[in-house]
Amino acid sequence: MRNPRLPSARMGAAGSPASQARGGARPALEGVKAMNWISDWALPKVKALFGGPREVPENLWHKCPSCEQMIFHRDLERNLHCCTHCGHHMRLSAQARIKATLDEGWSRIELPRAPADPLRFRDQRRYAERLKDVQQKLAMDDAVVVAQGSIEGRKAVVAAFEFAFMGGSMGAGAGEGLVTAAKLAVLQDAPLIVFTASGGARMQEGTISLMQMPRTVIATRMVKEAGLPFIVVLCDPTTGGVTASFAMLGDIQIAEPGALIGFAGARVIEQTVREKLPEGFQRAEYLLAHGILDMVVKRADMRATLSRVISLLREPLPLAAEPELPALPAPEEIVAEATKPA
Repeated sequence: MRNPRLPSARMGAAGSPASQARGGARPALEGVKAMNWISDWALPKVKALFGGPREVPENLWHKCPSCEQMIFHRDLERNLHCCTHCGHHMRLSAQARIKATLDEGWSRIELPRAPADPLRFRDQRRYAERLKDVQQKLAMDDAVVVAQGSIEGRKAVVAAFEFAFMGGSMGAGAGEGLVTAAKLAVLQDAPLIVFTASGGARMQEGTISLMQMPRTVIATRMVKEAGLPFIVVLCDPTTGGVTASFAMLGDIQIAEPGALIGFAGARVIEQTVREKLPEGFQRAEYLLAHGILDMVVKRADMRATLSRVISLLREPLPLAAEPELPALPAPEEIVAEATKPA
């Protein structure tokens, strides 16, 4: 017989587990509905009204490799990639270098295409694949950019190496670019300015890259025979086959502060001569002190310096006006003065 004090399982009681389960589920479902309403309707309205979280671009700050200070990217671009704290000259792209050198309205020259992979070279990857990847990344055909324009109103043809393009190595494409720049300078009767930033000859092209050394020397000879200035600006780094060819043949040799300039590396030289190299060896200031360079110019002053050099080499100096001498008396007056009685 059923105990009347116990609640019936069919009717349920407020304190029974079944009743608690039904009673506890109702607030949980209401909380889920409230969360859905907030996330589905309220949050989008708030984001639309006040704006959602903004994506922060990368590389807003750059660290100076010399003083290790952080520099805001806009300040760095405004200062031509020179440290605002210590003045250290960082590497600058070929496009930015030409833009900082030439007046507005300059034009980039389309260069002839060189054979992409003449030796079908392959190491860990095919050379043709490496070349295609860097061409797509930098939107360049090879390591040299050529442009024509003016520097403070004076005509000039500028060729600049891009170190980010396989270390600025000189292959058939770079050699063709320098030859094209030399021909254009002769055609336009304008000085040729070359900014170098290269690791040397491109090993993936073997002998073909070595052939660009005498080829570029001949190109510079064309400019000089036409009576035009050939100015070389040595940037960090300039080494190997570029140093051993046209880079040391300029009428005026200029370098940026702290630029590494040489043929072989310092460690190789030390192992060969078995001597400790002096402090600052192969740096621009050391080469200036030993007569290899004509001047070391800060990047901010480069444009004005190039304009002044072109003016001195191309524009004749005005002749100074001869001083007016007092008129000499006529011979008769001299005789009369001499015979006049005292």
